[in-house]
Amino acid sequence: MTGLRYGLLGCGRIAKNHMSAAIDNGFQVQALCDIFPAAMENVAAAHGLDGVARYTDYHEMLAAEPLDLVAVTTKSSLHAEAALACIEAGVNVIIEKPMALSIADADAIIAAAERRGVKVCACHQNRYNKPIQLLRQALEGGHLGKPLYAHAAIRWSRDRAYYQQADWRGTWAEDGGALMNQCLHNIDLLRWMMGEDITEVFAYTDQLVHDYIEAEDFGIALIKFANGSYGLLEGTTSVYPDDFEETLTLFGSSGTAKIGGKSLNRLEHWQLADDDRGFEELQELVAEQPDDIYGFGHLPLYADMAAAIRDGRQPYIDAQTGKEAIELVLAIYQSAAEGRPVQLPLGAVASTDFSGRF
Repeated sequence: MTGLRYGLLGCGRIAKNHMSAAIDNGFQVQALCDIFPAAMENVAAAHGLDGVARYTDYHEMLAAEPLDLVAVTTKSSLHAEAALACIEAGVNVIIEKPMALSIADADAIIAAAERRGVKVCACHQNRYNKPIQLLRQALEGGHLGKPLYAHAAIRWSRDRAYYQQADWRGTWAEDGGALMNQCLHNIDLLRWMMGEDITEVFAYTDQLVHDYIEAEDFGIALIKFANGSYGLLEGTTSVYPDDFEETLTLFGSSGTAKIGGKSLNRLEHWQLADDDRGFEELQELVAEQPDDIYGFGHLPLYADMAAAIRDGRQPYIDAQTGKEAIELVLAIYQSAAEGRPVQLPLGAVASTDFSGRF
């Protein structure tokens, strides 16, 4: 479907990726919304949107504009609140990660969307990375055999200047730490690839370098899946001096695969018992060179959301997906704080439960 009436709620760092995806999918950009007018002007200028309406209050935007779809790209603590307002207005929503900072808010989004009959997409666009899609298809086809275990590593760097750009970054009430923010895409992929249903998590988190923020800059976790497989997670923003790598490695009974690069954009190892294609051939097939860590996934994510609205189906990456990603992070936080294994599904846990942890 093209011609969807589209609004962008939040015109910060990630806004350009959302707006480009909306325009390239043929959406009608109706409105921009941000508490900072200069941010809206920057987006408008970058995309030739001089005549598009601007709002500093999203309630006013929803009341005034007949919108089919809104992308919520505000600071993390407003994701759930703004998404719920859109849903109650009968507007379909794409929500930037993390979808919420509590299990209660995630559940509220899922319930409201079902009650109002609208579609909600969690913006985990890295699922569309070409190497990730290759791996997913191999898994679904049984070509790796029985999943045994997987390792996700996010070895990135964020300095003081990054956190000073916005006072909400690294806070428990409005952001969470490295796992909830920088590592969430790979955490989503780890859970998705290994079977989604988790029975138990044991973790450590720490603040190794960034003593000027509230939350963690390092976390490690062992994850036990219901299908008998395991996950190992390592995530940090403390690498010197720059982003080093992001990798996802899967080990199956008849296959081993590794995806790497700075944003899971490069096939680094591929050895499957029933796949005789040359490695270099496969590398070329799925090669991607994005300009930044956000990759190219927003364009197909938006296309799928349009199709979901048109066809009356759930999006490929739905609200339940968004909940499952934050549930795993919150379970890691709880395990690290309490020094014990934590069972899933998780109860009423929120990022604010860990205020004062460090």
